[in-house]
Amino acid sequence: MTEALDWLRDSPLTWIFVTLLAYRAGVWARERSGGHPLSQPVLVAAGLVIVLLLVLGIDYDTYMSGGALIHLVLGPATVALAVPLHRQAHHLREMAVPLAIALPAGALVSIGSAILTVRALGGSEALEHTIAPKSATTPVAIAVAEGIGGVPALVAAFTMLAGMLGAVFGPWLLDRMGVQDRRIRGLAMGASSHGVGTSRSLHDSLVEGAFAGLAMGLTALLTSILVPVVVALL
Repeated sequence: MTEALDWLRDSPLTWIFVTLLAYRAGVWARERSGGHPLSQPVLVAAGLVIVLLLVLGIDYDTYMSGGALIHLVLGPATVALAVPLHRQAHHLREMAVPLAIALPAGALVSIGSAILTVRALGGSEALEHTIAPKSATTPVAIAVAEGIGGVPALVAAFTMLAGMLGAVFGPWLLDRMGVQDRRIRGLAMGASSHGVGTSRSLHDSLVEGAFAGLAMGLTALLTSILVPVVVALL
């Protein structure tokens, strides 16, 4: 019996199943709550997995034996976001100017504010470099952080936190600001909260989700280019 439990604990399949089950619980919670902002599937799933690992005394490396396999599909899943964008291609020409101005400005503000906030609070240079690319999608943020001396594992946590906070509070804030254009809302969500925010936008509207996917991709590209420049200047 002990050997069987040890095998289940160490098997990647166990943690793949646990992650998918936790996410399904998050989807159920969102549906049951009528789409309450705090019932985002990723937020619920992360909370459930963390609690389970703490209760069972499972370390992060053991969990990631299965989690890493799920991580592999992030790339194809991100590329698949081009499908709804292609269906909204007729909107791109009229949005060219907002895209060319808003996304670089947003990336610069995100990078600069993150670095300056850490510095104002007395954080180390390594922490500044870790949090700087937080608004890029996770694989890009990790690669950028590694290149400038950040901590890859920690930047993944900051990136997911930024995504979950954006998915929870982003639509509420946009409503309070009177932003109703689904294209603009999508650009804001994708630029500030990458994959998690894009998932939320896709749930709300296909148009919004398409532009969130576009903003997420372009922001990741801009972040990879601008982070070393901003770090050097600051």
